[in-house]
Amino acid sequence: AAMAKHTKKVHITGKYGTRYGASLRKQIKKIEITQHAKYTCTFCGKDTVKRVAVGIWKCSACKKVLAGGAYTMSTPAAATVRSTIRRLREMVEV
Repeated sequence: AAMAKHTKKVHITGKYGTRYGASLRKQIKKIEITQHAKYTCTFCGKDTVKRVAVGIWKCSACKKVLAGGAYTMSTPAAATVRSTIRRLREMVEV
């Protein structure tokens, strides 16, 4: 009886076989895991945000469409911008 074929450590990049070299496949693995992951919606709080196309993320529950990073919903730069805007806004209010 043949068992189901599983990969030991290549996971999602198993589809590339022995092509492209181990280091490149390792980088792609990280990217592909983040881009196929489900993210939490900031509007409805459900874990239903998925990537539609490069930089476009859609919540399947509340149908909201968000702009984000190419492979992750939020980029480090965007997080910095958000915190800076929040800080400046608080300075104006005080």
